[in-house]
Amino acid sequence: MKIPVPDEILPADRLGHVHFVGIGGAGLSGIARLMHQAGVPVSGSDVSDSAVVRALRAEGITVHLGHAADHLTGVDTVVATTAAREDNPEIVAALDRGLRLWPRSAGLQSVLLGRDVVAVAGTHGKTTTTAMTVVALQEAGLDPTFAIGAEVESLGTNARLGTGPVAVVEADESDGAFLVYTPRIAVVTNVDADHLDHWGSEDAYEAAFAEFVGRAEVTLAERADLTERTVGFAADARLRGHDLVIEGGRTRFRVARDGADLGAVELAVPGRHYAQDALLALAVGLELGLDPTRLAAGLAKHRGAKRRMELVGSVDAAGGAIRVYDSYAHHPSEIRGDLEAARSLVAGEGRLVVCFQPHLVSRTRIFGEQMGRELGAADEVVVMDVYVAREDPDPEVTGALVAAAVPAPAGRTRFVPDRAAVVDTVVGLARPGDLVLTLGAGDVTTLAPLVVAALREAKPRGSEATDRRRGDGEG
Repeated sequence: MKIPVPDEILPADRLGHVHFVGIGGAGLSGIARLMHQAGVPVSGSDVSDSAVVRALRAEGITVHLGHAADHLTGVDTVVATTAAREDNPEIVAALDRGLRLWPRSAGLQSVLLGRDVVAVAGTHGKTTTTAMTVVALQEAGLDPTFAIGAEVESLGTNARLGTGPVAVVEADESDGAFLVYTPRIAVVTNVDADHLDHWGSEDAYEAAFAEFVGRAEVTLAERADLTERTVGFAADARLRGHDLVIEGGRTRFRVARDGADLGAVELAVPGRHYAQDALLALAVGLELGLDPTRLAAGLAKHRGAKRRMELVGSVDAAGGAIRVYDSYAHHPSEIRGDLEAARSLVAGEGRLVVCFQPHLVSRTRIFGEQMGRELGAADEVVVMDVYVAREDPDPEVTGALVAAAVPAPAGRTRFVPDRAAVVDTVVGLARPGDLVLTLGAGDVTTLAPLVVAALREAKPRGSEATDRRRGDGEG
């Protein structure tokens, strides 16, 4: 449901009791945490229990399971997820009672008022870049407020109210939310057409980013047409990375600013795209006048975010461990980057086994064939049916469209529309030494722990298994 942004966004302390419809999502849970920490009365509801819901309750926030009009008793303001339908009983009740009904962007902006905002936008990499920026700024001596679209291991949460004047937030373009914020520093990781169900065309999508950077005092981006402060590995970048090395699950490179060497950066995550994200985070810190050595030390502490090439578990067996990772990639460019990173983690005779769930009918209709082509970088591919989310299903647009586009050789791709059969299919393909990667923005993430458990059951007697359990990161 599209909820209009109000003409006037009041500070959070003037909103009264705020209720969040869809509080278990990565976006709304973060805003709810910030308001709660600021002393605002907060409650929320979600369709099902989750690690995020349980964590919010442990922090003192009332969370109802299921949606009902009675949940709005004593409520003054309702902030709702875009996934909420118009017939949601809490949405209906909010309209009937004349309560403030705000989208998440207005809710976050109400917390950001009066702060120096660093807003991180882009089609890909904004969650990681935001997380890296926060960790780097903390190591360099700042205590920023932050809101990130995933739980971050090194931060222990997705949002926290800081004591300093700076706020670092992930600025989502999917529904136009990033055009509500008024950043001091705008960061653009990249612009690669997506969310055309909302924007309608690539030109409109590009124009939205141009409007976003126009709202900022300073813009840091890889593309020169967005800003003069270019950041990246191009020879003419103002802040330039060079001598990139990716090996052993780590990434190393050196950094120069306007030709002057600033030293080396080493990351505990593998991939060129993570190096680009780290450069942008470093650029933010330098723009704020912080020491590059301390910023680099912070970047070295980043251990990734939930659902961003996250190790879920490892099962030891004769011939080598089978490791299971999970990632949020759902766009062709993201699939390419994550498969490159995953390939760098595969050793010896091990193979890359990918289980991919397309996300959104509209995205699959537009990019399904490209998704299939990028999945060709894996050795074995399992394609699930489309995760419909906020749209209605289309019988002409299924995961079969993606599976059919995976390049030869034949026989290495399986379309498995029956979700109940997916885990058995993946486990049947996995061999000692393989890396298994579950991929997509939908509920495919819930399958990774099941794959680990099933591999444990199937492993030879006497082998050992380790399991890293995760919270929900989807919102």
